[in-house]
Amino acid sequence: MRLGDFKLSKLEFNKKIEMENVEKDLAEIDYQKINTKEIAKRTKPYEDMTHYKTVKEFFLKSVKEHADRPCILEKPSHKEAYVTKTYKEFGEDVLALGTALIKKLDLKNKRVIIIGETQYGWYMSYMAMLCGVGIAVPTDKELPLNELENIAKRSRASAIIYSPSKAEAINKIKESIPEIQYFIEMKSDKALEGKDVGLLNLVEEGKKIIAAGDDSFEKIKVDPEAFKILFFTSGTTSNSKGVMLNNRNLAENINAVSAYVKIYNTDRFFSILPLHHCYESTIGFLVPMAFGSSIAVCEGLKYIVPNLQEAKPSLLLSVPLLAESLYKKINEKIVKSKKDKLVAAMIAITNGLKAMGIDVKRKVFKDIHENLGGNLRIIVSAAAPIDKKVGVWLEDIGINFLQGYGLTETAPIAALTPDYKPKLGSAGKPIIQATVKIDNPNENGEGEILIKTPTLMMGYYEDEKETRKVIDKKGFFHSGDVGYLDEDGFIFITGRSKNVIVTQNGKNIYPEEIEALLGRVPEIKDVIIYGKSPEKGSKKEDKELIITAKVVVNKEKVKELHGDISAEEIYDIIWKQIKEVNKQLTSYKAVKSLEIKEGEFEKTTTMKIKRNAENLK
Repeated sequence: MRLGDFKLSKLEFNKKIEMENVEKDLAEIDYQKINTKEIAKRTKPYEDMTHYKTVKEFFLKSVKEHADRPCILEKPSHKEAYVTKTYKEFGEDVLALGTALIKKLDLKNKRVIIIGETQYGWYMSYMAMLCGVGIAVPTDKELPLNELENIAKRSRASAIIYSPSKAEAINKIKESIPEIQYFIEMKSDKALEGKDVGLLNLVEEGKKIIAAGDDSFEKIKVDPEAFKILFFTSGTTSNSKGVMLNNRNLAENINAVSAYVKIYNTDRFFSILPLHHCYESTIGFLVPMAFGSSIAVCEGLKYIVPNLQEAKPSLLLSVPLLAESLYKKINEKIVKSKKDKLVAAMIAITNGLKAMGIDVKRKVFKDIHENLGGNLRIIVSAAAPIDKKVGVWLEDIGINFLQGYGLTETAPIAALTPDYKPKLGSAGKPIIQATVKIDNPNENGEGEILIKTPTLMMGYYEDEKETRKVIDKKGFFHSGDVGYLDEDGFIFITGRSKNVIVTQNGKNIYPEEIEALLGRVPEIKDVIIYGKSPEKGSKKEDKELIITAKVVVNKEKVKELHGDISAEEIYDIIWKQIKEVNKQLTSYKAVKSLEIKEGEFEKTTTMKIKRNAENLK
């Protein structure tokens, strides 16, 4: 998914926004009958927060209590309407799939990769794994084949559940991963033949087993502390870390959300982000599942607006680039329709009314809301910093803007904006179960953010050394992020002490992995990878960091291999080598720029490059 492709070309303001219409709307409001929202008065977490221990606990509860309510909405094709699966149907399918995976394929306690775009089969597969099959390994569908092979081997997976779009890729690597016992294709009803079988076939087989009286899968008791999910961080698989999570980690996310945000069974979440991200699979899937809400699957970035208008969601999870694009495109339409001064005036009026406890924003800005489906009440942004003005504007037009903070290692929530006390510009408030402190704060109160939380991972997969590096003896996770806590306990992030480069899409790029590959190039003596900001004067919408290689040339090796050549020729040779390395990387990690450094990098006494010093240069 490339968020740069996001367009709102179909967003139009069909209804005229005229001053007399707005004044008429305001005049028709009976202010005496409007109750000030309790949400504005609240100063503490919700008392009815949940206390779940496992995913299966709230899954079975929701399936029973919300049986006839919509659960998953998906479009068979762009021209067809959304098709709804109820909680009863989803529950039956999950239990049937789990039964078949254990009874037919003997995958109890085995590791299973799930790879593909967001769809009903992905949801089914992930829930079946969490409810008692084995260990789920959600995997990025954009991975090169060599990385997918490595994940299969490193995770010791016994099966791969994949979407039809990945069928060709899976066929190419079957022979190189003989350890995989089964290849299970979503949307397929193919009967078991060798190692291949269709997911729909397994569901039907599972239903037959249950109908015959076997309800053993439903009765499996899930240990909250047992290793159940393996997320690999971004990176070449040989160097990426595997984050081990259990049911308690995920359940505590639901408990955390329930303390800070009111979610209702009438809410509908809009799924845009890929499910292999812990953010989307936990907050975009398990949270609505816990509250009996529904999930509408977006077809793709170019269909966001028509899908919003058809599905009419009330909650949208985003990354900064998406929220910023939404803000920018809507405002461009407002300016084009010459209503920007009117909208600004109405924002001032409605902000004044809201300060007195009268919130009429959704009525006044109904044209904007209707273009987004009409029901959107919350937008959540996470994964990277976002411009504060975006949040301010969304709040101004009547959409609650919340921010979340965390990492895959915290499954993912460590902090979240309470809906009853938003603080724009912050990364949220530590979740109610967590303790956050600032390590060695400077004169401004800034230091590394340390987190102690029940959502914290079990550790890195088969890597106790790295685990001990980030989790201290007191149980605090060293996030690598630099920030401070304000007087109300909200987190403000001011920088990163780790070297990770975070793109606007929320992707993490670890410089060391790319440097390791470039270190094999004989003409390169030393290299650092960093994200360079676009030059002033470049297109305003192009805010993405440019992945840049700063290189010290191995002049002796260049002379040995190529003789006496010019600086331009050296540049061309190294750039050609970089392009070869890029072929081994996922597209968003590819090096886009090369800088040749004269002289040596600054180094420590142990000959490590002083990365921060070089980046400042």
